Amino acid sequence: MGKKIILIVLFILPLVVYMFFATGVNKFVNLPTLTKNVNELPNWNSLSNHKVQLKEKITIIGFLGDDVLTEKGNLFNLNQKIYNKNKEFKDFQIVMVAPQGTQNDIQSIITELGSISDLSGWNFVFTSHDSISSFHKSLKLAETLNPKIGTSNVYIIDKDLNLRGRKGKDLKGEEEYKEGYNTISAADLHNNMSDDVKVILAEYRLALKRNNKRKI
Repeated sequence: MGKKIILIVLFILPLVVYMFFATGVNKFVNLPTLTKNVNELPNWNSLSNHKVQLKEKITIIGFLGDDVLTEKGNLFNLNQKIYNKNKEFKDFQIVMVAPQGTQNDIQSIITELGSISDLSGWNFVFTSHDSISSFHKSLKLAETLNPKIGTSNVYIIDKDLNLRGRKGKDLKGEEEYKEGYNTISAADLHNNMSDDVKVILAEYRLALKRNNKRKI
């Protein structure tokens, strides 16, 4: 009996601990809705000259601001930690909102990132400062944009135009509210956002199976 306990401690317990952390620690079966029915993107100019929409897409949305080139490292983090892991899901996209006049800077970043990654699921849209501010306010976030009309945070919007995030008690029993994920922090993207994106993608995969669809 003693030998069995020792074997369990030495071999089985570490495996259980590994599986726990490998599958993420977000306790939510469905990622909570923070804002219902957010606005659809207006018909803003896009780098691809195609209309970019949120409806029927699982979207990671961000606001780059005027100093686009300073965000290059953040976009690299987002690409490596989130996009590359989920790009095979055809209804998954990243949308970056930027002020008019930053197109050339965006193109230079795309050229650099595109040399190491397929960016077909990335979209960049451009509009005025006032329009960016208005759209950001429509998300009903606690955070405000910085004076450059940007933020290092990105947000999850589901196919039904709902802003998703964390709301409720965390694993420690403490109240938690998380609406955005900091692209400056590789740890936040890897430990929190990656987990939450897994949850929402699993939610939609389950819905597709229930409807006997094969879109994924």
